[in-house]
Amino acid sequence: MELLFVTLGGAILGLAVRYIFPRRSAYGALLLPAIGAAVASAVWAGLTWVGWKFDGGWIWVVSLVLAGIVPIAFALLVPRQRTHADTGMLASLSRA
Repeated sequence: MELLFVTLGGAILGLAVRYIFPRRSAYGALLLPAIGAAVASAVWAGLTWVGWKFDGGWIWVVSLVLAGIVPIAFALLVPRQRTHADTGMLASLSRA
């Protein structure tokens, strides 16, 4: 049950990141929430696998902090890459 809650928390953090950072038109509406949910659940599962207790406080902190940091990185990198790719595509299409 805790895995469900941490996954939901990661999705909510990803959704918050989507609306905090600008240029959200460069990626889909569910990209950052999906990344947040995936990171939170993967970190949670990995930490329980190495022996961290699921009812401890640090597993929550680490899982949710990483579920907030990774979508921030994507929110900063994806628009830059998308703009660069779109510019290159426009240049190649306009030459033809």
